[in-house]
Amino acid sequence: MASENPNVWDNPDAKNIFKKVSNLEKKIRDFENIKQSFSDIKELYSIAVSENEESSINELFNDSVKLLNLSTEARYLNLMNEEADKNNSFIEIHAGAGGTESQDWANMLQRMYVRWAESKKFDISLLQESKGEEAGIKSSTLKIFGEYAYGWLKQESGIHRLVRISPFDSNKRRHTSFASIWIYPEVDEKIDVEINDSDLRIDTYRASGAGGQHVNKTDSAVRITHLPTEIVVQCQSDRSQHKNRSNAMAMLRSKLYELELQKRKNEENKINSEKKDIGWGNQIRSYILHPYKLIKDLRTNYETSNVAGILDGKIDKFLELSLTQ
Repeated sequence: MASENPNVWDNPDAKNIFKKVSNLEKKIRDFENIKQSFSDIKELYSIAVSENEESSINELFNDSVKLLNLSTEARYLNLMNEEADKNNSFIEIHAGAGGTESQDWANMLQRMYVRWAESKKFDISLLQESKGEEAGIKSSTLKIFGEYAYGWLKQESGIHRLVRISPFDSNKRRHTSFASIWIYPEVDEKIDVEINDSDLRIDTYRASGAGGQHVNKTDSAVRITHLPTEIVVQCQSDRSQHKNRSNAMAMLRSKLYELELQKRKNEENKINSEKKDIGWGNQIRSYILHPYKLIKDLRTNYETSNVAGILDGKIDKFLELSLTQ
């Protein structure tokens, strides 16, 4: 075994290697347990059928459906092998050009991801939100707490396009709206991200609610700008400036880590364009509510007419197929 080699700990990546091995071993055990459970159900089902035990047959059928869902999820978890896939995730949402229309669309997307996270029994924290003047949101940052939250969501980064009859247009005309989504993982202390204090500009301000009203009498909200990359993070979720600053620094560490991952994949330019150019380019999904109902993923070509279900958070099929690309 590698641990019996006295020189193994001379390798600075040894802990990471053993962590990966441990994760792989757990996945193998999970698959073996699922396989054994299927075998047990098959045997018990044969006995129940031979003895005509209808209640047992129904119970075993329900157990087999649950096990099938578990095996499907295990299959996709097996595709999540990057270092940060198991981590919590941040979701950053920005409305595109178009004022109220795009801001309402950004709010719809925020609700969609919140509903998805709730269906996974993940915890959700709204770290930052800038309300629109009339409706919706200009931007927001969510943090999703749950194992493999980032692994599931990481392919959602990009431009999401909505076509519908505007509820804000008295002439009932069709409008096209855009919003950008940026997904990045929470980075724990085990992952080294160097941040120099001299590279930071830290501003404090009063947290604002709907219509720009101040919800706190002190400058508790925090905005941090990383000067070399021009990355900006902000947090106003807590009344404590100290906690908001701590959360903002965690967000910055995560963004810098994600940026480094993208550099390794030679996709740094793509990340920058996704944040700056909210328009026809870099679209990953179209949501058409009029003149017909259709949601189509432009990367996998998967499409569905279940618009209401998707906007209510039932996006698992999109997430699963994106992992196989």
